[in-house]
Amino acid sequence: MLLSTPRLVIAGLAGGSGKTLLSVGLARALTQKGMAVAPFKKGPDYIDAGWLGAAAGRPGRNLDSFLMSPEALEEALLRGGAGELLLVEGNRGLFDGLDARGTHSTAELAKRLRAPVVLVVDVTKSTRTVAALVLGCQALDGALDLAGVVLNRVSTSRQERVIREAIAGSGGPPVLGALPRLDSDPFPGRHLGLLTAIEHPEGEVAMALAAEAVTRHLDLPALLRIAASAPPIEVGARSRPAAGPPVRIAVFRDQAVSFYYPDNLEALEEGGAELSLVSPLAGDSLPEVDALYIGGGFPEAYADRLAQNHGLRRSLRSAAAAGLPIYAECGGLMYLARSLTVGGATYPMAGLLDLRVEQTPRPVGHGYVTARVEVANPFFERGATLCGHEFHYSRVIGAVAPPAVLRLERGVGLGEGRDGLVSGRVWASYLHLHALGTPSWAPGLLALARLYQQERRARTEASNGWRAQAAQRERANAHGC
Repeated sequence: MLLSTPRLVIAGLAGGSGKTLLSVGLARALTQKGMAVAPFKKGPDYIDAGWLGAAAGRPGRNLDSFLMSPEALEEALLRGGAGELLLVEGNRGLFDGLDARGTHSTAELAKRLRAPVVLVVDVTKSTRTVAALVLGCQALDGALDLAGVVLNRVSTSRQERVIREAIAGSGGPPVLGALPRLDSDPFPGRHLGLLTAIEHPEGEVAMALAAEAVTRHLDLPALLRIAASAPPIEVGARSRPAAGPPVRIAVFRDQAVSFYYPDNLEALEEGGAELSLVSPLAGDSLPEVDALYIGGGFPEAYADRLAQNHGLRRSLRSAAAAGLPIYAECGGLMYLARSLTVGGATYPMAGLLDLRVEQTPRPVGHGYVTARVEVANPFFERGATLCGHEFHYSRVIGAVAPPAVLRLERGVGLGEGRDGLVSGRVWASYLHLHALGTPSWAPGLLALARLYQQERRARTEASNGWRAQAAQRERANAHGC
């Protein structure tokens, strides 16, 4: 089928150049004007995708050619692409990828999507040199449609005028606008990136500021004309998996745990799951469910509150002992540990795994991961290859038990080339997976949930049978008396 929706990729020369400010501002400004904007983040990042989704009022999704096959990329595009504009925020620098050829870069994704690129340039303390940078990007890859430039952190009108003249005089693409240097950053960062949309105390104010800056300082009609110039592309029809028998799956979600790909949650729902959201900070117990999914996030920022929630931790241990399937990634692994040490203070966690974790001042693992399943387990077939990513400022202290089931061909994981702890029906790893890139993930978790559901129903029926027999005996004894 042909996809003819207008498309636009927002790229930068490096991380921190202003891509998110522009992308979030565009998404919010155009949405306020009544336009249906389908937002995407290039790469595996959860945080920027979350901001884009909040700004557009619909899920912010990811497009990643390392995590996803070409067919899965098209599926991701179709899942989120119903709208009047497909807006893609790039990551890092325009040509930055896995190697010197820029494999899996923003530029490569833009070419695959046949989408024009708008380049955001931080012009701090520079003028004509900006033209050299823009022309260099044009010259490096003539197949890339570098259709416009946005200047960011402009200090004076003179600086803006000189840069505009330098780019125009050298035959560069049109300058679509100039964002002034803001007094404060509406999207402050921390060790894993920006403060998440769910945590930001004034998230709506931040998005409003970004939208106001974009509306005031950008030529939006010109930008939309550029997006409309994207030619139609051929994509495969969207897959529609058949749903199985219904199950209930709990998902931990609040400020401490918020890293989930929309496609992962949708894959579970499409497979027959009803999702039940539980706050690990405020929920007092686990509801009656057939499985639990714990994503990543910032448990280290809420370690004290997580530790104080004794009721949920007890409920979780009881459910795991009864055989509840639990799948945990990164922050979820930290929560399932015996303890978490942050800044010298140690806090008790759920204790489902016999390991201790500590936060570190620098990243321990950051980047794409390729892993092979070497040990039999309930979640993935032995011999399967998993492609994902990791980003963690934490490490496991001391020996790891039980032995890890994954051998890493790329990545850090738990260390010594291993990742993936399995204890009974509990999975915990630093590895983040995308459901479209790992098609076996959702069916595997759903199968375990249905198995547990059957076991739970059998126990209930047996218990009811015992109660009925006991009641019958009591009635017989009473009648005999």
